[in-house]
Amino acid sequence: MRTADVRPDAPEPAVVAHPGPGPAAVHPGPEPAVVVHPGPGPAAVHPGPGPGPVAVDPARWPDVAAVPVASWPRRTATEAVVRRALRGLPVRARFAGGDTLGLGGPLLEVRDPAAFHARIGTGGLVGFGESYMAGEWDAPDPVAVLTVLAGHVAELVPAPLQRLRRLWALRHPHDERNTPDGSRSNISRHYDLSNDLFALFLDDTLSYSSALFRGFPATWDRLAAAQHRKIDRLLDLADVGEGTRLLEIGTGWGELALRAAARGARVTSLTLSREQRALALERVRAAGLADRVSIELCDYREARGTYDAVVSVEMIEAVGAEFWPAYFRTLDERLAPGGRAALQAITMPHERMLASRDTFTWIHKYVFPGGLIPSTRAIEQTARDHTRLRPARRDAFGAHYAETLRLWRERFTERADDVEALGFDATFRRLWTFYLAYSEAGFRAGYLDVQQYLFTKEGPAR
Repeated sequence: MRTADVRPDAPEPAVVAHPGPGPAAVHPGPEPAVVVHPGPGPAAVHPGPGPGPVAVDPARWPDVAAVPVASWPRRTATEAVVRRALRGLPVRARFAGGDTLGLGGPLLEVRDPAAFHARIGTGGLVGFGESYMAGEWDAPDPVAVLTVLAGHVAELVPAPLQRLRRLWALRHPHDERNTPDGSRSNISRHYDLSNDLFALFLDDTLSYSSALFRGFPATWDRLAAAQHRKIDRLLDLADVGEGTRLLEIGTGWGELALRAAARGARVTSLTLSREQRALALERVRAAGLADRVSIELCDYREARGTYDAVVSVEMIEAVGAEFWPAYFRTLDERLAPGGRAALQAITMPHERMLASRDTFTWIHKYVFPGGLIPSTRAIEQTARDHTRLRPARRDAFGAHYAETLRLWRERFTERADDVEALGFDATFRRLWTFYLAYSEAGFRAGYLDVQQYLFTKEGPAR
């Protein structure tokens, strides 16, 4: 397989299939459904950024409003582990009423140490994120702090505790498995929040995946062109043109389907989000392409028909490891002999994927239920073991995702008042800020990457 690392100062790699040997904030998961709209009722008050505290609505955010009860031994042990980790990191961790730890670097300010340690001691990474939502810790530059933590993630917990991970790590709720019904629920919890919310921080293409820039630093005025460059590269990989029968798994808000149809393709696009489908259909009709694009509310496992090409952008992260074979079999079964499948996928190192695949994280609970970011090894092995698909090309461009996320985060922050006007409270806005910063940090630290894959179909049916 040929692997290209796409750099901003290098020419775009030629989109050519090279034959070769023959397969996430982090996509997380479960717990109670997250209701994000503020409502009446008393609010728990937590330390917050700026001059005033953060008021948390306990009816909407019960696990954020209430600091969990932690026994004295647990809290003491957690504090010892946290302080040990921070002492060796290139950060400045300043504790209210106490000292400052770390080797120097971006500031992490812990405003309520007792609550901070109680949450981490009872909830691990989930508690760490909830502590931020509650305003118990903050940072002038949260991306810088989170980048340091992501870069040292394997060292934060002592080795003896790592070996006991299965005993203390939170587990995924069973009802958030990505069965057909579970997938509909999981997808709805994120993508059906509000089309207007996403429109506030995405560019005019409404593309919610990594862009591909010509140079850094990326700027907002170049984001739409960079999203089109990403889409066009995928369509070129899949050889989409006049008369191509194209299946898209994961519609988003329809930009890829629109560009494929403009090339003369006939597109069937699948989504589980009613909100996304409604807006994507509006955009298709407005472009005069309704005769070329069909957008179906349909699980990928329910897809039918035969296609010359299949394209799927950052969909595999929401599938879950249990269903990766079914996902790749769908690509194989729907693809005509000689067809091409182009995928864009967020990835993580294989060892980290194995270590974290059964862990329930903050991202799972509040942002992406039921998901798991795969490794490139897992992707290629699943395709090899379960399909006739073989990887012909892989291009990595994680630095571009960090820049994409930075632009989204800055836009979201600039439009905080507009987010509030849509009915999303201060706790939600901290949640979303943390999610975007957490994701950006993962790419800046190299903990996460993003790939464009070309798979070709060959060999007899299994």
